[in-house]
Amino acid sequence: MGDFALETERLILRDWREDDWGPFFQHTNTSQVMRWLGGELDSEGRSSQRARVEGCASKHGHCFWLVERKSDGEVLGFCGLKRADAPASTILGQFEIGWRFRQDVWGQGYAKEAAHAALAAGFLQFGAEEVFALTVIENEASWGLMKRLGMLRREEFDYVDSRISAPFRDTIAFSIARSEWGNL
Repeated sequence: MGDFALETERLILRDWREDDWGPFFQHTNTSQVMRWLGGELDSEGRSSQRARVEGCASKHGHCFWLVERKSDGEVLGFCGLKRADAPASTILGQFEIGWRFRQDVWGQGYAKEAAHAALAAGFLQFGAEEVFALTVIENEASWGLMKRLGMLRREEFDYVDSRISAPFRDTIAFSIARSEWGNL
């Protein structure tokens, strides 16, 4: 992977290193963190997710970045941008922001801080005109953050991801345009 990095007051968002994957899965592949993502991943699922992230980064030059806490170097999760690629997606090829953080840091503002940095990179470095975020309706914490980021609910882009079983397949969309982001 490359040498891309973003810094915020408390965080570093950067490309993945070989030794990041163990701590990442140790802290985020838990029943609570994976609750709305289809459940904990087995060995095959972890390998598949890693391959998707690395393939996305290779193809587009970026993907979801590892999030590291500056003060102690701890792996907190990931946050970043990818190009939407789910087969049934209504936003194929569009910029999509996503995040996943370990449970012991929930409620401390890390996800919002990282997402602000990722949105700024999307609009200022990668030239996005609009950035989408996807989740399931039951995942109130995720879409609550989307709203706090200034994103708007976009029902016309909702879709069913047939690769996944209910209730995780009913995907809802939010987005923010560059012009809206610049006014926040």
